[in-house]
Amino acid sequence: MKQTWRWFGPEDRVSVDTMLQAGVEGVVSALHHIPTGAVWSGAEIAKRQKEIATRPAGGPSGLKWDVVESLPVSEDIKRQTGDWRNHLEAWKESLHNLHAAGLNVICYNFMPVLDWTRTDLAFQLPNGATCMRFELPVFAAFDIHILGRDGAVDSYSDETVLAANQVFKTLRQDDIQSLVRNVVFGLPGAAENFSLEDLRYHLSAYAGLGEDGLRANLIDFLSEVAPVAQDLGMRLCCHPDDPPTPLLGLPRIMSTEADYKQVLDTVDVMSNGVTLCSGSLGARPDNDLPGMMERLGDRVHFLHLRNVKRETSDICGSFHEAAHLEGDTDMVALIAAVLKQEAHRRAAGREDASIPFRPDHGQDILDDLGRNAQPGYPSIGRLKGLAELRGIVTALSHPTVANGLNH
Repeated sequence: MKQTWRWFGPEDRVSVDTMLQAGVEGVVSALHHIPTGAVWSGAEIAKRQKEIATRPAGGPSGLKWDVVESLPVSEDIKRQTGDWRNHLEAWKESLHNLHAAGLNVICYNFMPVLDWTRTDLAFQLPNGATCMRFELPVFAAFDIHILGRDGAVDSYSDETVLAANQVFKTLRQDDIQSLVRNVVFGLPGAAENFSLEDLRYHLSAYAGLGEDGLRANLIDFLSEVAPVAQDLGMRLCCHPDDPPTPLLGLPRIMSTEADYKQVLDTVDVMSNGVTLCSGSLGARPDNDLPGMMERLGDRVHFLHLRNVKRETSDICGSFHEAAHLEGDTDMVALIAAVLKQEAHRRAAGREDASIPFRPDHGQDILDDLGRNAQPGYPSIGRLKGLAELRGIVTALSHPTVANGLNH
């Protein structure tokens, strides 16, 4: 398992030196400043590679860009509207440019409108740490009373609607503004540039496109780009929905093992693969993460290892980001399944025997508090998570136990 770390570029509050001190082996990054639908040029790719390879003081870091997260898929491609064919060609051209630069693992997602959704970006835990949280009644209050989406009430149980009504009664104006900012933070791009009207516009653009339509568009997209990636020896890996349930009346099509299996079987080439995010998928109690790794592992090209604590037993319920070994996912069992898959790959002579993973998200602890880093991406909280995950990998890889995993 290759230890990687997500880095948002020179503006990231977490530096290249921090990554070095964390002991990572590779970097996960993207060109967030390039508009969605535009080509990632060779020059821009090389610039980011140089930034990763250079320490703040100017010396070499020894690190390199290993995984792209994410090469964004435009809303036009997802809906097959507007300029989607040009965006599709730009995506293919970006693949060629990335491959020419030595980058071959490409994470993307097919979530409509919102890349991820939380109601609180700094929920305080009993020990004083903060984390991101999705609280269903609060989100329902936003949907029903603040956004005012048509038919929103019908999207929730009577119990949740009643709870949402009570939540809304307690919200002050600054609470409402904060909640709006938190929800729209999941929109691609800078959150401060989006408003409720922007969100309403994006939602209306998906009117009439249900799960079957969005899935068909994903399969069309993969039918175009996966053969290109296959010819180049690249690996595409789709990130699951976050949270993995319908929101705001939008279709969600990558939330369960059955969702992934349908897409993998339909576009059945090795380049079409999975980003197994234990946090996103783990927000549903019916998702068996170690089992998914066992059954889909042949096509898992990238791992996000994080944990969430579900606050209800409902398929769609509240949850918060837990410490990496303290949530509802059995991280030891999941990593054991990963190591077993890697052993199979080595035996088969596969070049991708070592699967890259990163400690996805983390709680803000110690000096993280007040540093105002990217939500979910603190320095010390992720370092703690990486150290814990590294310990599990080291223990399970020890000769005294490894033989049992390889059979």
